[in-house]
Amino acid sequence: MDIEEEKIGEKPLNFLEKIIEDDLKNNRVPDNKIVTRFPPEPNGYLHIGHIKSICINFGLAQKYGGVCHLRLDDTNPTKEDVEYIDSIKEDIHWLGFDWGKEEYYASDYYQQLYEIAVQLIKDGKAYVDSLSPEQMREYRGTLTEKGKNSPDRDRSIEENLRLFQEMKEGKLKEGAYTLRAKIDMSSPNINMRDPALYRIKFASHPRTGDKWCIYPMYDYTHPISDAIEGITHSICTLEFEDHRPAYDWATAIDGIDHAPHQYEFSRLNINYMLMSKRRLLNLVNLELVTGWDDPRMPTVSGVRRRGYSPESMKDFVSRVGVAKTEGVVDYSLLEFCVREDLNKKATRIMAILDPIKIVIDNYPEDKIEYFAAVDNPEDPQSATHQMPFSREVYIEREDFMEVPPRKYHRLYPGNEIRLKYTYYITATSFEKDENGQVSVVHCTYDPESFGGDTPDKRKVRGTSHWVSVKHAVDAEVRLYDKLFISEYPGGETGNYIDDLNPESLIVVNHAMVEPYSSEAKVGDYLQFIRNGYFCCDNKDHSDKHPVFNRTVTLKDSWAKMKKKMGI
Repeated sequence: MDIEEEKIGEKPLNFLEKIIEDDLKNNRVPDNKIVTRFPPEPNGYLHIGHIKSICINFGLAQKYGGVCHLRLDDTNPTKEDVEYIDSIKEDIHWLGFDWGKEEYYASDYYQQLYEIAVQLIKDGKAYVDSLSPEQMREYRGTLTEKGKNSPDRDRSIEENLRLFQEMKEGKLKEGAYTLRAKIDMSSPNINMRDPALYRIKFASHPRTGDKWCIYPMYDYTHPISDAIEGITHSICTLEFEDHRPAYDWATAIDGIDHAPHQYEFSRLNINYMLMSKRRLLNLVNLELVTGWDDPRMPTVSGVRRRGYSPESMKDFVSRVGVAKTEGVVDYSLLEFCVREDLNKKATRIMAILDPIKIVIDNYPEDKIEYFAAVDNPEDPQSATHQMPFSREVYIEREDFMEVPPRKYHRLYPGNEIRLKYTYYITATSFEKDENGQVSVVHCTYDPESFGGDTPDKRKVRGTSHWVSVKHAVDAEVRLYDKLFISEYPGGETGNYIDDLNPESLIVVNHAMVEPYSSEAKVGDYLQFIRNGYFCCDNKDHSDKHPVFNRTVTLKDSWAKMKKKMGI
């Protein structure tokens, strides 16, 4: 069957899959083995945008029986850290992918890259330049004006070799010289106007220490690393499309016997989010968030801490798809995918975020009963757990009103409601505190009403969730929302910090949660009935101080708010 045809019942091939299948069909792949790579720079934590690249590269390798390398493109020691390397590995494993023995670093190839550079000088294809960064930008030209040759472009080969050796030996000042490729200063592609290959940096490298004081540039290192590793399909995002000629130039250098081809796909852009490691680092440094793993951050560690599941993230990028044109994905699709997944796996828990006490006057003071609560009604095989019930319970404050509006079906004086899984209660009176706020509601219960959904029992329209006062777990609950209130942070003001959402985190210090919550551990998925999906915070949660993070609301309340505000 032709690869352009769709198989019945199967998802149509994206353009990368079509390319790979065509290459395999026409024997363009060495040993018929696909080799991809995920090549992050270890200069920050991965964000949601990287998940798309991870899924594409590892996913294609899995689909076509190949391998995917993890390669850390560690070419800039001043911005790289072992912390970032460790976090990258953890994030990939969390998503369910593994590179096995195929772990590489650009720094593994420093000696080879240096020897290639020396040969370029000997072949008259590279030269040592003394222009300052400002002068280099001036000589480079613009998109509409050609560049002009550096005065150093015609140095002799001998002089270039001597200077490059002195650069390597640390005899020249940082920033005083660079090694540049001799290509074409009149090229319409600015990236081909004698790009820099090496610069001097007196910085200790996380892996090579102080062995080197010259470091190769990314556009030189990356394609040669691909070639050395035998990558068959170099897959990257569209911002590297203009760099493809530089990629092809590097892999065509004499002595490099394997030339991968670069393919570009659209990066993942989501409104209300920033997908820039530099800007995310700025938020961390300014302490506008608590760190890279702040649950409001779009980092992989951030969404993991917030309670997003790896399955929901892979479903999300699958729905977004693989295309060649840039676009912006609506935040609501991300949350939809999270809800869809968590609805199937989250254990239902009763938690009262704004408690008001209910005293059931005709219920025996020392009596305790246990009622079965379903762990997950979406699962036909779901287990149940026991909820203790006593004379005093908490319900949400919004579930009682002294003077209710029309169509209010919760508790108010004289009205009867059902406490979920248990009895009907009727409000008879209430007490207020010194601030005039209702503090206690007195009720009576109908001891015959348990199982009130049977045909011979009366119906009530209101049902409230509850927690026994005697058994309640006092917990901290963190209600997270979007980090930015603007659809395109910084788009109107020019400063994305101006668009930070002041209500992106609301902390509830004394939420009352049912005792079954004590069995929850980090990594479990929970639904607080009527309040949203939650998880145990993976840094601060403990038995003595339970901390629950809201992952996502039950419905897209943000969309309703935007509609109300006319946004």
